[in-house]
Amino acid sequence: MATFTSDGLDIAYDAREPAAGGAWLILVHGFASNRHEGWRRTGWYAALERRGMGFAALDQRGHGESAKPHDPALYGRAAMARDVLALMDHLGADRVDLFGYSMGSRTALEVALTAPDRVSNLILGGVGDALFTPRETASTGAMAAAMRAADPETLTEPMLRSFRQFADEQGEDREALAACTEATNPPLDPAVLGTLPMPVRVIAGMQDRLAGDPEALAARFAYGKGVVLPGCDHFSAIPHGLTKAAVFDFLDGVDEEEDDVGLWGR
Repeated sequence: MATFTSDGLDIAYDAREPAAGGAWLILVHGFASNRHEGWRRTGWYAALERRGMGFAALDQRGHGESAKPHDPALYGRAAMARDVLALMDHLGADRVDLFGYSMGSRTALEVALTAPDRVSNLILGGVGDALFTPRETASTGAMAAAMRAADPETLTEPMLRSFRQFADEQGEDREALAACTEATNPPLDPAVLGTLPMPVRVIAGMQDRLAGDPEALAARFAYGKGVVLPGCDHFSAIPHGLTKAAVFDFLDGVDEEEDDVGLWGR
């Protein structure tokens, strides 16, 4: 297991060096997941290796094999973003392509807002315009309570049960996950998104009840485009071939070429 240090915490990661002159793709997983479950098991490592792409995936603090503090003050978006920037520094990567999923998208977006000159292309998966909906104390408290519940069978809300089951399956530290949900973050200003200079792709499943509309979120960026994945929900989208196709087409510039054809004619 490779590690680096960020804010005094040990952060675990995997990396595959890009070819000479190639770009790094940084992968940032979602809540209650980890680099192995979020990216390796879902086929992303294998797909990237087949394409000869360099990539690195970290376990966000509180997850996987990284440090798991139980203090909510250590889990704000800015702190999570510092971990990604510290990984980039550790790899010697001045600029990267950045791909986050679900909570990882919030982290990736914070990285782009903090250091826009270090992100060449930004991919936000499993999110949409619900990103602008403030998280109510009751909902974050419910997730924390679900993580702390002695008996998961007492949970009646399907989404809370899904996340609790997922955390248990991964053997995650549920107290650390509860602290993660209790972090305090400033509200996201939609107007700031339009200042980002990099191309942005927002990708979410048509049946994703958590994300909201990816096209509405994409419209907030100066160079954004939304992709709706038919037949996918929040959990099935990440391993799906449609998601991989959307990401690789974006990084390859295929969809920009299609847009040009549509604009100027064949």
